Amino acid sequence: MSTIRLLVLGAVRQHGRAHGYQVRNDLEYWGAHEWSNAKPGSIYHALKQMAKQGLLHAHETAPSPAGGPPRTEYEITDKGTEEYFALLREALTSYDQKMDVKSAAIGFIVDLPRGEAVALLKERTRRIGEWRSAVTQHYVPEDGPEQLGHIGEIMNLWIHSADTESEWIQGLIERIEGGAYTFAGEGEQFVGILADDQRNPYATDEVHPEDAH
Repeated sequence: MSTIRLLVLGAVRQHGRAHGYQVRNDLEYWGAHEWSNAKPGSIYHALKQMAKQGLLHAHETAPSPAGGPPRTEYEITDKGTEEYFALLREALTSYDQKMDVKSAAIGFIVDLPRGEAVALLKERTRRIGEWRSAVTQHYVPEDGPEQLGHIGEIMNLWIHSADTESEWIQGLIERIEGGAYTFAGEGEQFVGILADDQRNPYATDEVHPEDAH
């Protein structure tokens, strides 16, 4: 599961057309540089690679009045949209301990119909239950972590994380079923992107070569 592909495709899709700095700015605004591998270099690399793969269409724009080479703007293709939704559905249902995958999935969940989002979250809960059962074949939470020495604390952490996530997902399902948020096909959605002239309070100071003009 490639989190950076999901994040970049989702960010471009929200804009319609976006250049690399806009995508980077959005992902930093969401804090993705803190909880994922969405660093400037990986973002620009992903844009170029997915353009080569036909997931994005690259548009050459006119040079800036201030000088410098033209920026490339990217637009998601039909193939890219198909890939995006496949990655999103996989990220919503696949359970692991990685924060980046689940965070990206929740960030784009409203791109799905409400009913499908609920169904995918319920499937995730089911898979967490399966995963928990596999772990507890070798570790009994009620007996405490000491049964396996200090290594038992690792399984203790896993079990607590799984239980906490299951509880949180159940609350999210209840909020969604109760009408929270605007999902696909329901009207105008909240879009967490910055306007071109809006300052990003979470931006990093790192300057990428493609942003230097």
